[in-house]
Amino acid sequence: MIHATINGIAVRVAEGTTILEAARQYGIEIPTLCYLKHLAPEGSCRMCMVEIEGSPKLVTACTFPIAEGNVIHTESKRVVKARRGVLDLLMSHHDTQCFSCQANGECKLQDYCHQYGVKESSFPKDEFTLPIDRSNKFFTYNPNLCILCHRCVNTCQKLVGRGAIDTTQRGFRSVISPAFGMDWSESNCESCGSCVSACPTGALSTKAQNPFRVFETERVRTTCTYCGVGCQIDLLVKDGKVVDARPADGPVNKGLLCVKGRFAFDFVNNEQRLKTPLVRKDGELVEATWDEALDLIADKIKETKRDFGPDAVAGFSSARTINEDNYLFQKFLRAAVGTNNVDHCARL
Repeated sequence: MIHATINGIAVRVAEGTTILEAARQYGIEIPTLCYLKHLAPEGSCRMCMVEIEGSPKLVTACTFPIAEGNVIHTESKRVVKARRGVLDLLMSHHDTQCFSCQANGECKLQDYCHQYGVKESSFPKDEFTLPIDRSNKFFTYNPNLCILCHRCVNTCQKLVGRGAIDTTQRGFRSVISPAFGMDWSESNCESCGSCVSACPTGALSTKAQNPFRVFETERVRTTCTYCGVGCQIDLLVKDGKVVDARPADGPVNKGLLCVKGRFAFDFVNNEQRLKTPLVRKDGELVEATWDEALDLIADKIKETKRDFGPDAVAGFSSARTINEDNYLFQKFLRAAVGTNNVDHCARL
């Protein structure tokens, strides 16, 4: 085990732990823009630089392993000055019309500028305006809000494994783009939205049908219903309606979702959505209680089995439920009903 000190707090962590990981284990927050929990750090944004006593230069906390006896300062004058310099450079190439930005209120760049007192850039403002790519059906890419942190690129390439985007051009002209500068909709992007979730600014934003600010919402943790994987989702709820779905860092999905889990949540708010069972009475479908519906199903199964034998009954299970439920369903058909007529909707 390694023994060190961070901001006067004695820490004890496993060998190989980075300074950032050690600090977070002890509740010490170090700002990051490019860091992704489930990927090897690249240290490109330089926001996480910290000072180690005796070291001639600052080091990036996300890449630097903590060593025995280190005395580390995360908010010293040198560190704060360096972070202000990083933010100053980023703001020289960033559209600052924050009030019209969808990420207003949940933008890490905005938060850090407020924290370190950076109101505007001291460098000449870059005047060129790149076209906004609105070709994707679910999200928009505005390169004028991009800080080139590469979180979206690394997520797409190394976590999703799609590799639809990368950094193109050089210098101030650098931009995140599909191959050969093609529109997002023409690329091999599968619209999972993982890049949108990874973006720390408003460069990648969803095409929200119900405009909202994140501070107006409450988060409700739930499990995606579109398949049996069990991805964890945080639903953003405003005024009793779901306005967005965000991937949670669940044990199965680890901050990722597919296109359905990420964007196909509007059915929850649909007025025509079925909320109670329907049974047919006098030729009409009418609402019923669950007890009424289940009793009807049981009576029909018993009646069919009595009149035509167990093989006149068939069961169709669901890919949207868990394995345990599917196991019980086939066991019910085979052991209780007495038929092997059971199939699964994934075979469609």
